[in-house]
Amino acid sequence: MRVLFVSNGHGEIAIADRIAAELHGLDAAIELEHLALVGDIPARHARDVGPRRRMPSGGLIAMGNVPNILRDLRAGLLGLTLDQWRSLRAWRGRYDAVIATGDVYALWMALCAGSRTVFVGTAKSVLTARYGPGERRVLRRAQGIFVRDEATAEDLRRHGVAAEAPGNVIVDLFAEHGDDAAFAPAIEGFEAVVALLPGSRAEAYGNAAFLMDVVAAVARECPGVGAVLSLAPNVDVAQMSSALAPAYAVRPTPLPALPFEVLHGDRVLARAWRGDAGALLQRSTVVLGQAGTANEAAVAAGLPVLAVSRETDRAHGWYRRRQTQLLGDALVMVSGDLDAAVRELRAMLDDPERRARLGAFGRERMGRPGGARRIAERVVALAGEAA
Repeated sequence: MRVLFVSNGHGEIAIADRIAAELHGLDAAIELEHLALVGDIPARHARDVGPRRRMPSGGLIAMGNVPNILRDLRAGLLGLTLDQWRSLRAWRGRYDAVIATGDVYALWMALCAGSRTVFVGTAKSVLTARYGPGERRVLRRAQGIFVRDEATAEDLRRHGVAAEAPGNVIVDLFAEHGDDAAFAPAIEGFEAVVALLPGSRAEAYGNAAFLMDVVAAVARECPGVGAVLSLAPNVDVAQMSSALAPAYAVRPTPLPALPFEVLHGDRVLARAWRGDAGALLQRSTVVLGQAGTANEAAVAAGLPVLAVSRETDRAHGWYRRRQTQLLGDALVMVSGDLDAAVRELRAMLDDPERRARLGAFGRERMGRPGGARRIAERVVALAGEAA
């Protein structure tokens, strides 16, 4: 059996990889391949195929984001899209099933491969924006349609689309945390742990420097507070170190999963972590997050997430508004400067009852685990029908 994933975003690559892991768990002989329409993050459980290239926007070109669209066009987006379309057309009949993860554009591209096609909708929900009439026409061409929540599935079914909500795969992303022993040095000496999720796109370096300033200000009054900076697979360690070095001493460590630690004065303020993010979320008190899918995974783990609407983040403001609608009260948005973020983080650290309340709300909003396994089982059944 041969299965192709077609993903449309950085977080979507992780979601596809999670489903791929479940497919291999069902049948280790399944051949898994992955075409990333956006980004160049390598897959862990599938072989990367087809043309791919990093775009300036990191894939954030929806909602009429004209500046990002123009930057991507100048970087060769049209040529890349045409090459990907040609590849998919050339692969017609090669796969028993094709799984599109992301939005309807990913599904439209995946349908070009001419195989039984499954759609895993990660972005849209009736909580933010419904699938429109044109999108529903494309969805009806898929043999399996899985969306992130039951309310969205019900809305689609009312419009004649046979959608299901087997569970939000984002909930499964970091449900396992096998690196607990390796993670222990990351939080050594910290009484309260702030997880820093700066994202995986180009702005991650500036985000990390800002988030570190927030933690440093809080740590001056709360000496037991420390941070762990989560580095996405495509984040460059040297560039991240340079982004932090102007304000902090950055010291490398001999541990592969902890590339460096950040010192403020004579104390360790934070450590960088390149291991399993599930271990980080399991041991954290609160999250400072400027990320996309990682923010949602933190909420699914029962952690409140504090995000800051910064002047430099204006180009992605629509995305943060959408995320606020999806996550509700579990995502605390602060509009303003460093001082506002410091006050909110300090207040959250001082209020365990509030953290517990927001964490419980987030778990409920994100839904039940196990979606990746259930989708994998359906894919195997669909592929078997095509054999």
